[in-house]
Amino acid sequence: MQSLYPALATLVAYLIGSLSFAVVVSRAMGLADPRTYGSKNPGATNVLRSGSKAAAIVTLLLDAFKGWLPVVLVQMFGEPYGLGNGTVAMVGLAAFLGHLFPVFFRFQGGKGVATAAGVILAFNPWLGLASLATWVIVAFFFRYSSLASIVTAVFAPAYFLLGAGVAWSAPGVMVLGLAVMSVLLVWRHAENINRLIAGKESKLGAKKS
Repeated sequence: MQSLYPALATLVAYLIGSLSFAVVVSRAMGLADPRTYGSKNPGATNVLRSGSKAAAIVTLLLDAFKGWLPVVLVQMFGEPYGLGNGTVAMVGLAAFLGHLFPVFFRFQGGKGVATAAGVILAFNPWLGLASLATWVIVAFFFRYSSLASIVTAVFAPAYFLLGAGVAWSAPGVMVLGLAVMSVLLVWRHAENINRLIAGKESKLGAKKS
C-alpha cells in the first residue's frame, strides 16, 4: 500500500491544481468568464482586465496557494508514508500541470505563473522570494506581465545553477521539476512572445475587449 502513496499524492495535487480560480472567483463575484474576453486566459492578469482589482488579487493568491499547499503538506506529513523529495517534486509539478490542463475545465487552463510561484515558494522560500523579486522588478519597469513571467521562468533555475541552490539546500530533483515548469511556462507564453516582438502586447492593467 505504501508504494501507492506517491501516486495518490501526485493525483491529489493535480486535482487541486485543476481548480481554475480565475473562473470560480469571477463567477462568485458576478464577473464575466475570463475565458470570454481579453487574452481568454483564466489567470489573474486577464481577470484584472475585467476592472476588478479585488477579483484579480484573490485569483492570484488562490492560484499560488494551490501550488504551495500540496508541496507543503507532503513536506510536513509525508515522511512516515515514504514520501521524500521525489514526491515533493512530483506533487509540485502535478499541481502546476493541473492549472495548465485542468480536468474540471476541459483541460483548458491558464499559463501557470502564480501556481508555479506557489510551488517554488514551497520548494524553498528564498528561491521563491528571489523569483518573486525578479517578476516585480521586470513588471515595474516594463509593465508587461508576460515579459516578467518569461524572464522569471528563465532566471529561477538559473539562480540554482549559479550556486544559490547549494546555499539554499534545494534537492536536485526539485530543481529538475523547476526546470520542467520553466520550459512549460515559456512554451505557454509563445503567443505573448510573438506579440512582444510585434509591439502588440497589452500592458498591465490595460482593458482589452
